[in-house]
Amino acid sequence: MSGEDRQKTLVLTGASRGIGHATVKRFSAGGWRVLTCSRQPFDPRCPWPGGEENHIELDLADPTRTIAAIEVIKEKLDGKLDALVNNAGISPKGPGGSRLNTLDTDLKTWGHVFHVNFFAPVVLARGLKEELAATGGSVVNVTSIAGSRVHPFAGAAYATSKAALAALTREMAHDFGPMGVRVNAIAPGEVETAILSPGTEKIVEALPLRRLGQPSEVANVIWFLCSQDSSYVSGTEIEVNGAQHV
Repeated sequence: MSGEDRQKTLVLTGASRGIGHATVKRFSAGGWRVLTCSRQPFDPRCPWPGGEENHIELDLADPTRTIAAIEVIKEKLDGKLDALVNNAGISPKGPGGSRLNTLDTDLKTWGHVFHVNFFAPVVLARGLKEELAATGGSVVNVTSIAGSRVHPFAGAAYATSKAALAALTREMAHDFGPMGVRVNAIAPGEVETAILSPGTEKIVEALPLRRLGQPSEVANVIWFLCSQDSSYVSGTEIEVNGAQHV
């Protein structure tokens, strides 16, 4: 393929469900090759082509494995990467699904959450910076509405990791910009997935749009930030939450 019609490649973490699953479908429909990273092995029921050979089974909670996975990813690339989407995130709960606050979250849980939600994005981006620079690529970090306010369900470790990821996005945009790489974030709110917490309907009643977001709506914003339509957008965090943040 020439430079004009070369197939573009996305590396996506947290690809197995919800927003990640919708993102794979959106980019596959757009003709991209998607390298998926997930704690789960590839599910043959996934409808996109080449899924198994483009899948990396990876637990981002283990920094040693995250660093080692960079070489595995590089072997699947041709020296060029068009986009990295750091979507993986974990939000541990207490007994009965209760919210873990700053008083009852143990140090091991804090570390576990931050390794997945905060450290893994910068480790992967730094490890793949040359491949991203080769295309003038894009990095998208998935933060959260919980990163800017106390949320009734999201735990303290999750919320602070997402706030830190938003700040990291700004720092990365500054540092990666001279390489021609754009770095942005999206902050989803209440999105309809299989893991909604009981009581979410009460939040939805107060949203200006009065409905849950759909994973595909979030994936469309990620698509925009990885496309040339956003070629001069960097260092920003886009709220994707039905005006929940206002």
